[in-house]
Amino acid sequence: MAQPIRPKPIKSMKNVAEFRAYLAEIGVELGCDDEVARKGSALTESFEVHGRTIGNRWACHPMEGWDGTPEGGATEPMIRRWRRFGESGAKLIWGGEAMAVRFDGRANPHQLIISEETERDLATLRETLLTAHTERYGSTDDVLVGFQLTHSGRFCRPGPGSALKPLIAYRHPILDAKFGIDSDEPVISDDEAKQLIDEFIAAAKIAHRVGVDFVDVKHCHGYLLHEFLSAHTRPGPYGGSFENRTRILREIVERIRSEVPGLLVGVRLSAFDTVPYKPDPALSRGAVLGPGVPEDFLHALPYRYGFGVDAEDPTRYDLSETYQFLELCRELGIRLVNVTAGSPYYNPHVQRPASNPPSDGYRPPEEPLVGCARQIDVVRQLKARFPDLVMVGTAYSYLQEYLPHVAQHYVRTGGVDVVGLGRMLLPYPDMMTDAVEGRALDTRLICRTLSDCTTAPRAGMPSGCFPLDEYYRDGELAEQLKDIKRKRAAEMRESE
Repeated sequence: MAQPIRPKPIKSMKNVAEFRAYLAEIGVELGCDDEVARKGSALTESFEVHGRTIGNRWACHPMEGWDGTPEGGATEPMIRRWRRFGESGAKLIWGGEAMAVRFDGRANPHQLIISEETERDLATLRETLLTAHTERYGSTDDVLVGFQLTHSGRFCRPGPGSALKPLIAYRHPILDAKFGIDSDEPVISDDEAKQLIDEFIAAAKIAHRVGVDFVDVKHCHGYLLHEFLSAHTRPGPYGGSFENRTRILREIVERIRSEVPGLLVGVRLSAFDTVPYKPDPALSRGAVLGPGVPEDFLHALPYRYGFGVDAEDPTRYDLSETYQFLELCRELGIRLVNVTAGSPYYNPHVQRPASNPPSDGYRPPEEPLVGCARQIDVVRQLKARFPDLVMVGTAYSYLQEYLPHVAQHYVRTGGVDVVGLGRMLLPYPDMMTDAVEGRALDTRLICRTLSDCTTAPRAGMPSGCFPLDEYYRDGELAEQLKDIKRKRAAEMRESE
């Protein structure tokens, strides 16, 4: 039985010494510099990729806002978000927004779509970002912008309402039961997989016309191409062997090289996974969810349903095939690799360590700093093995005040090339700029991983930082979200 975790709030630690002392107390090994250098910080060093100079060492991760038009176009809140990405000072814009390559591949009914119909909107988003960056920093000559291309696979919710309309690579003995799949009907055929490749190429051509520098062929978080990496049990040309399970990536990259010359390719990869988790039923009472525990997996051993997973103990990672994948990236001429882990749908504590779960999640089964250190150390291992690849790291947000200190340490010591920032940029886009320019951080704007940016979409609202960003905090939806949370809190009190 898991025990509830009560992590010490990061904001209660007054300085680096207290932060380090807590790390030692809980047995977490995590490098952390004493201070962020005001001049000459490793975070401000430029680097080169494919002949392009990128001006610093932090990146803006792709963030879905659940706020596009029903047709997949841009809206004012989305344009505002992209403007703030430009203002962040990040010189590597990794995707900006996850873009579905077709309508029914969306993870929510308001996800951005990359299509001829939305091409003008996509150009507006790019231009907004670059204009904002120019106005604040003077030039975009050292900025690299990419679009993230995706199909949401078993997590598709393309139309009005919340019903899943999945498309899956293979039958999964745990996830199928968890998400209500009871037949082979959602399994994508080989012919449909070939059509999907065509759709990725069409999207890449649009991205090139819009003027971005690269596309991310998304292989993470349980979405369709990531699921193909674990399709050990699938017959035919897209399953079974490692060569077959990576065939879609190889065919997409080869065709981009042929049909869209000049467009760079990157990959965001879940380097490892683990089994799905659920709230511990023994410690859950009514609306009070217990800490996460693994779903029963003994009936599925040896575990052939994950990527980067130990087949005999799928609660542990195994990087053997991750190394193979990165070797393939090297062979394909892909130098940009953004490393993440797990999935927000079935093991969010692995993917995004946080102190508070979203409304449909579970309480942390481990001190969130353990999850941060796990991902950071995996990237360090991968970078040591593939020094020629540009590695973007993930899972830094929970570090809060000490994020710049830890980020600088790992960039300075060669454990990562670029530190990627996600939803913490929503309330405080220029946090890293403040840190490297010697200004005191505005602690009122630092993300505390309260998960409102996920709870809101679960209730059909846009994703924004409702606690800290006045744009969302002072709007009508904030009151609706408060009502939902108050009702949930009352249910929790009654069930205790």
